[in-house]
Amino acid sequence: MVRWSVPIAAAAVVAGAIGAGPVIAAVQGEPVLPERTAAQLLADATQAARSGLKPMSGTVMQTASLGLPGLPEVTGMGGTSPAALLAGSHELKVWYGGADRLRFALPGRMSETDLIVNGDQAWLWESEANKATRLKGVDQVERDHDKALPTATTPQQLAQEVLERADAGTAVSVSNTEKVADRPAYQLVLAPKDTSSLVKEVKLALDGETLVPLRVQVYAKSAAEPAFEVGFTSVTFTPPAPDNFTFTPPAGAKVEEKSLADLVRGPAAGQERAELLKGAVTTVGEGWTTVAVLPLPEQALTGQAQQQDGNPAGQDTAAVADALMKSAKPVSGAWGSGRVIQTKLVSALLTDDGRLLVGAVTPEKLTEAAGRK
Repeated sequence: MVRWSVPIAAAAVVAGAIGAGPVIAAVQGEPVLPERTAAQLLADATQAARSGLKPMSGTVMQTASLGLPGLPEVTGMGGTSPAALLAGSHELKVWYGGADRLRFALPGRMSETDLIVNGDQAWLWESEANKATRLKGVDQVERDHDKALPTATTPQQLAQEVLERADAGTAVSVSNTEKVADRPAYQLVLAPKDTSSLVKEVKLALDGETLVPLRVQVYAKSAAEPAFEVGFTSVTFTPPAPDNFTFTPPAGAKVEEKSLADLVRGPAAGQERAELLKGAVTTVGEGWTTVAVLPLPEQALTGQAQQQDGNPAGQDTAAVADALMKSAKPVSGAWGSGRVIQTKLVSALLTDDGRLLVGAVTPEKLTEAAGRK
């Protein structure tokens, strides 16, 4: 969904812009793991990703430090709204027992939001609102449960996109092994060759036993610390206890029923924008310098449009969009005119003719893409 993908465009663009070159490096240091070349590890990790998740549980921490100017404090969805994901650290608890048994818990300051799927039963529990929503169409939840949460929610989600899009546009190496979530892990490093990319490198920490991605770190050229990171702080590769997937609405809770499609699309105003954008996103370029282009009038990023959503997440997004637009700089060229926003890892160009261009690239690359209608 566009309302999720724009705020975390850095991760989304990087996920679709990874390649792999022929560089080979040996694994050294502690903890000791069987030696693998970069090419072997890349192939093994890709196979592990394609084979799907195995039963597991754990806690994931996502951290973003994109260098965004003057963002207001946001609180929607327990601190995990699209706007909230732009900065700071956010925790997610995961239990996975199979396609029909899963649970995500999103802790807030004094609340928690849970998505629980157990066979033919699916619930969304929002403790702050004391509201339980029973989801209709559980078969759709089972097929598309990953789409009900933001892109790059877990290391597996982002790493799978990274691995599946590997090509010759990246230098690949293996750094010293290390421990992630108290487990020995290989560290596969992918660095772009194209100088127009704002990405310095992406580090994938792969579990030494299962090759499951434990952490993904995206580094910008201008910073020593990751600009975006999602990784397990604890993880167990055993089937979770059955009671993790059982849920009964507490006494006094408001109970309602919705379809998964309604939950994902959101209120009417958000649904109208989603339908407008459906199938309209295109890309310019390839590899690390891929630029996403979508029709998005300026009012769609401002409070006027977002306030119609009538929910805290929409209001948060509106406040962040307003703050970002105030920092935008005017640009123009043969393609027309507009305003550009640049962070450490991602640039965005909103043109006066109603296009939004986003990529982990320099502003110059965006304006170049704007001229290729």
